[in-house]
Amino acid sequence: MAKAKNIFFCQNCGYESSKWLGQCPGCREWNTFVEEAAPKKTPGGGKTGIGRAEPVRLTEVSADREERIPAGLAELDRVLGGGIVRGSLVLVGGDPGIGKSTILLQVCKSLTERSVKTVYVSGEESLQQIRMRADRLGTFAGNLYLLCETDLETIEETLLRMKPEVVVIDSIQTMFRPEVSSAPGSVSQVREATALLMQLAKREGIAIFIVGHVTKEGVVAGPRVLEHMVDTVLYFEGDRHASYRVLRAVKNRFGSTNEIGVFEMRSDGLAEVENPSEYMLGGRPEGSSGSVVSCAVEGTRPIMIEVQALVCKTGFQIPRRTAAGLDYNRVNLLIAVLEKKLGLKLGTCDAYINLAGGMRLNEPSMDLAVTAAIISSYTNKPIPEDTLIFGEVGLTGEVRSVTHAENRVREGARLGFKKCMLPETHVKSIKQVEEIELIPIRNVYDLYQKI
Repeated sequence: MAKAKNIFFCQNCGYESSKWLGQCPGCREWNTFVEEAAPKKTPGGGKTGIGRAEPVRLTEVSADREERIPAGLAELDRVLGGGIVRGSLVLVGGDPGIGKSTILLQVCKSLTERSVKTVYVSGEESLQQIRMRADRLGTFAGNLYLLCETDLETIEETLLRMKPEVVVIDSIQTMFRPEVSSAPGSVSQVREATALLMQLAKREGIAIFIVGHVTKEGVVAGPRVLEHMVDTVLYFEGDRHASYRVLRAVKNRFGSTNEIGVFEMRSDGLAEVENPSEYMLGGRPEGSSGSVVSCAVEGTRPIMIEVQALVCKTGFQIPRRTAAGLDYNRVNLLIAVLEKKLGLKLGTCDAYINLAGGMRLNEPSMDLAVTAAIISSYTNKPIPEDTLIFGEVGLTGEVRSVTHAENRVREGARLGFKKCMLPETHVKSIKQVEEIELIPIRNVYDLYQKI
């Protein structure tokens, strides 16, 4: 009996090889090849029966804007770019227990209340388990259909017969195509299953949400090509033991990739946080050194965030540096600038930097606030609670301009801040806001004098 032929696949990009390779020629990553059975050839040459496509002039294509389906959650609609686009394929990823299935079930509840025909396909839970979770979220209308199935051919036949408007697949790692001989969750199965769902979404105009498991590195499990095939990639972020969640778009063909949605996990599901700034600043200490408030901009939304720093004498030859929520290398860079330009002896101190609330930001505008928090903790001099600080710090100690400066200032004034330390270049361009005093900062020495 002839032995089945095996092929090696790259888990990162899906590159195929007849033998194992240490480094992938496609994505240049190391040790990413796994061995799987070669997919079986099916009669018909892989024709899908869609029909022959003919070229169309660009001027003949209708420019009418596609009507979107409101998801029922304003935060999710913002991240999606204004609602659910018909015929789109959306990938939702996140850590286990973060709330992926919960938010999609809440979307199904909202859609069925507006008589939108919706099908929830689960390969991980039974009908009774889904019903128990649905009862916790509230009362559902009669337009939500549940299907517990992992065979994609059966799922495709069911969807073609029912013709729903929105479908949820939970999760893509449990689905399989019978003609692919490898196990569910393998590179081949995930790729082929996503390709079938993509064709179904485009051909029938069905909006499909697929849930994807993540690896320990925090990326969606399976080949990297999975993210390239879908229209939108959403990631749930946040500590599952904390109450808040952040929904972020890393890819979106129908909207901006800078928008975020903020949710709070409650006993009855995920609740929208309409004012994240007040939520993030809750419980902030008063009169404590090392605590500074900065303003980050995610898409069109300014968010106030507390930056905390703790600087203390080290008991080791090599001082310890810790950055929670910020780029570790960026924090080391700012500490080096303070040592060089201000002569602070931070080489004999441990430094711990934290963004309160478990937020993760990688925006240069946080530099000045981090610098101010380190100086405040080192000198043990608290910064007034009504002071807002933002700006980018360069290697020579200069404070550089950032984007959306006026929006940050106005958000600070709205939340009751009386003073704002910002780059000197912005003072002339920002229209004077009566409720807040603008304090220009030229360099880190200027900041040190102000503190």
